[in-house]
Amino acid sequence: MKRTPVGKLLLFGATGDLAQRMLLPSLYGLDADHLLPETLTITGTARSEHDDASYRAFAREALEEYLPKDRKDDATIESFLARLQYQALDATDLEQYHLLSDKVGDVAGGLAIFLSTAPSLFEQVIGGLVKAGLAGDTVRIGLEKPLGYDLASSREINDTVAKAFPEERIFRIDHYLGKETVQNILALRFGNSFFEPVWNAQGIDNVQITISETVGLEDRASYYDGAGALRDMVANHMLQLVALIAMEPPARYGVTEIRDEKAKVFRSLRQMKPEDVRQGSVIGQYMGGAIKGEIVRGYDEELGKDSNTETFVAIKAHIDNWRWQGVPFYLRTGKRMPTRRSEIAIQFKPVPHSMFQGRGGLLQPNMLVIRLQPEEYIQLLVMAKEPGLDRDGIRLREVPLNLSLDAEFAGKRRRIAYERLLLDLIEGDQTLFVRRDEVEAQWTWIDAIREGWKANDLKPKHYTAGTWGPAASIALTERDGVSWQDD
Repeated sequence: MKRTPVGKLLLFGATGDLAQRMLLPSLYGLDADHLLPETLTITGTARSEHDDASYRAFAREALEEYLPKDRKDDATIESFLARLQYQALDATDLEQYHLLSDKVGDVAGGLAIFLSTAPSLFEQVIGGLVKAGLAGDTVRIGLEKPLGYDLASSREINDTVAKAFPEERIFRIDHYLGKETVQNILALRFGNSFFEPVWNAQGIDNVQITISETVGLEDRASYYDGAGALRDMVANHMLQLVALIAMEPPARYGVTEIRDEKAKVFRSLRQMKPEDVRQGSVIGQYMGGAIKGEIVRGYDEELGKDSNTETFVAIKAHIDNWRWQGVPFYLRTGKRMPTRRSEIAIQFKPVPHSMFQGRGGLLQPNMLVIRLQPEEYIQLLVMAKEPGLDRDGIRLREVPLNLSLDAEFAGKRRRIAYERLLLDLIEGDQTLFVRRDEVEAQWTWIDAIREGWKANDLKPKHYTAGTWGPAASIALTERDGVSWQDD
């Protein structure tokens, strides 16, 4: 793909938590490694009142707090801050957008917009950009979630954005796709010949995907209570991981080819009927408990009111196509779990016959574990014989073959996801961004589950903070003779 870098970047929400923790440190990292266009200017905008000087001081404080020590360099920070300018904006006031346009300046050389805003503001923001001349042919836009709360609101947002930006200039962001280990799924599957013959219903028994958090609400109470675990995590991050695991081999590493294959997976997800949700899903909400020895409050206590929002969800999903028919995909995510973990565990089918059984050797099915965070590694669990004379029988043991990305690429700096995604936005590569038909197919599947919960009047089951969710989530897998990978 031909990359066409822009000359200007416009950050909405430039004083928010995401900007401080991720966007400014990521842009600084790209600048420090000489990856940004030399003349790129970065304009921040938000409701907060700043001029250029005070915003640069604000950005300096954010870098001081969130940059790793080994990345801090005074001269480089000064050089980066010189790229920054700021324009205060009330996004609901269309008359103010000309001030933003004046600040950004001529966009003939290309402008990339990073838009992180509440769904209710999309129509006004897009209208303001159009009115101010900031939506022309040289402008592309990156959209941070949430992009709606269901299929209808997602379509409304997509329709609004599409009035000003064609699909080839829309970059829908799912930061999980920027993670190095997530991209390694493609390298693992399609760069190694020995996996493909067994990467199907004949070779794989089940797939488990877990994204667990130890944190509670933090500062996301208003958003999270309206969203819940299903819409916050499953509707984007987890389904994108499902697509990368389940997709057919693309003909080439290209924008259209990769996104076409992911979209096919989403369209093949079996929609859950209302009568299936009690057996196919579990929802929970954490009560008070302890995380790593620290006493924490329950969800309702943190929120300050009673709520039926789920902070945990486990789902048994199916993909109805030739490759995956009959293979369950178990998805699990929750807050106030025992450990922070993002992981994919692929359990292969057992060997058809064990020659060791008569000598006492017990076999376990092979498992491939792809850990995304906090560590990054790929681990294949295989059977090996324990050393010994075998006079009393053969002893077999499961042993790991480890590929630690941290160790193998120790000399390479590990980039956070937003560095890659911001650079791709600036350079115009849509490969790691989500296409409209993907989003809408995901919401179609999610909405069917929520409708089933409503039809069955399902309420979250309580679980103690610091545990792996409601006991019913264990039954979800054990009915099939499967245990969650909790090691």
